[in-house]
Amino acid sequence: MKNITDFFVSLGYWPSAGSFGFNTDILATNLINLSIVLGVLIFFGKGVLNDLLDNRKQKILSTIRNSEELRKRAIEQLERARARLRKVEIEANEYRINGYSDIEREKVNLINATSDSLERLENYKNETLHFEQQRAINQVRQRVFQQALQGALGTLNSCLNKELHFRTISANISTLGAMEKITD
Repeated sequence: MKNITDFFVSLGYWPSAGSFGFNTDILATNLINLSIVLGVLIFFGKGVLNDLLDNRKQKILSTIRNSEELRKRAIEQLERARARLRKVEIEANEYRINGYSDIEREKVNLINATSDSLERLENYKNETLHFEQQRAINQVRQRVFQQALQGALGTLNSCLNKELHFRTISANISTLGAMEKITD
């Protein structure tokens, strides 16, 4: 190092040309100071700087790898979630369709059962009406027959005398006698 200092000191003895000259004060020259500092930094700091840069590079690469792995796992989870969502949507549609089918089937069954009940009630109503009509007709017939019989009895009683009564009985007896001969 002494040789370097002597070299720079000897430069100070050279004759200066005009206003141009060398500043022999090593500590006062910024250019020399900077070159020395940079030289020392490059020589001694190269390994440190390389180590720092390598460590930083390794950390960045590690972070990128971790991020890529996390991204891949997130994509896989997303795909699984989407697959589950599709499956659930399909199942929900099946339940919805089956539910609508069940509802429609129950609705048709209810309509059919109601229709059958209404038909039975209509038949029962018609049978009841027919029965009541027949009963009313029978009652009217009985009354008409009773009235006709009473009228006939009244007419017979008023028109029938003993002789007519005797002749009617005799005619009936002779008719019965003739029938008896035919059946024997």
